[in-house]
Amino acid sequence: MKARRVVNRAQFQAVLAAGTVARTQHFALHRLALDARVASAWRVAADWPEHAWMGVVTPKRWARRAVTRNAIRRQIDAVGAQPGALRAGCAHVVRLRAAFAPAQYPSATSVALKRAVRAELIALFERARQS
Repeated sequence: MKARRVVNRAQFQAVLAAGTVARTQHFALHRLALDARVASAWRVAADWPEHAWMGVVTPKRWARRAVTRNAIRRQIDAVGAQPGALRAGCAHVVRLRAAFAPAQYPSATSVALKRAVRAELIALFERARQS
């Protein structure tokens, strides 16, 4: 299932205010169960219970280079698109909350960095699935 996008500031604020359901060393996952009131406020289609919603927050504070932020976003999208990663009828926001050590990953978009990000995201979504 391809997730729909959390796109505007109000949507991000609502999901982030809902609280953290899972966290790892570098990421936090926030989830908001949508109901009819929230869906109408977001002006989404009537089929909202059938879809999962996902947004990504990768601040410059934790990933200075745009190429690194984009690589992290792509990994989040790839892991989030796997079956069972996201709950239907819920909005999710994955937030980068700490920097990956530049000494350990000197290249802005190395294969090692992508593997580390992917492994941590798989663990994050597994923890969220259990809660």
